[in-house]
Amino acid sequence: MYQEERLIAIVEHMKIHRRISVETICDLYGVSRDTARRDMVKLEEQGTILRTRGGAILPTLSKDIPAYDKRLGDETGSKRAIGKLAASLIQDRDFLLMDASTTVRFAAEAMSTEKNVVVTNSIHIPLSLPKDKGIAVHLLGGQFNPDHHFIYGARTLEMLHDYHVDKLLLGICAITLDGLSTPFEEEGYVIREMLKRADQVILLADHSKFGKKQFHTVAGFEQIDIVITDRKPDPALEEVLNKHEVHIMLAEETMPS
Repeated sequence: MYQEERLIAIVEHMKIHRRISVETICDLYGVSRDTARRDMVKLEEQGTILRTRGGAILPTLSKDIPAYDKRLGDETGSKRAIGKLAASLIQDRDFLLMDASTTVRFAAEAMSTEKNVVVTNSIHIPLSLPKDKGIAVHLLGGQFNPDHHFIYGARTLEMLHDYHVDKLLLGICAITLDGLSTPFEEEGYVIREMLKRADQVILLADHSKFGKKQFHTVAGFEQIDIVITDRKPDPALEEVLNKHEVHIMLAEETMPS
């Protein structure tokens, strides 16, 4: 087996078992300890693994965060379906908080209710809401992130202190057994404040968000009321959600028009 083939096999093994030892590489692929170590050095140089004493583990942090336009362009129908189901939970005259995620943007597009009040840190939500439903929009001020299109900062948090709403529609970058996380600390602070300002928290997350851990921890599941997703979570995550009495709703995927 050539080294490149062996490296692929090692990574596939680690996707299942999460870690691997030098001895395991030697046993599985019939190579010497020196060869096994060289394989691990190569994989670490590629950023695929983290070497530990006697072996290696897969990195637990997800670091590849596509920019907003890329995430929006990658939409295949699942996010749109999640957004549509979330919009069906909104009632006339509900006061809403909506974050700057692409999935929440699809929820805004799907809204059919009237006379809602929407507070958001997204520059896209005001333009995505229906124009003939008498919806009032309060756009939070602060500093703008040009890559991921959210507004954040001290002014954002200060303005949030003045609001209380019926429902928060929240998209998130990563969900693990520990709770919710985001790659951006400044966004995490805004989301934490939003969570305090809503009677009901509705989390919108397609299946790709499950099992990922990001840099900044946002919250546990005790603050979440509903999770809307496109696939059933794995048994361990489902058990944790049920333990915290989080209602799981599954959306049927629809193709974008």
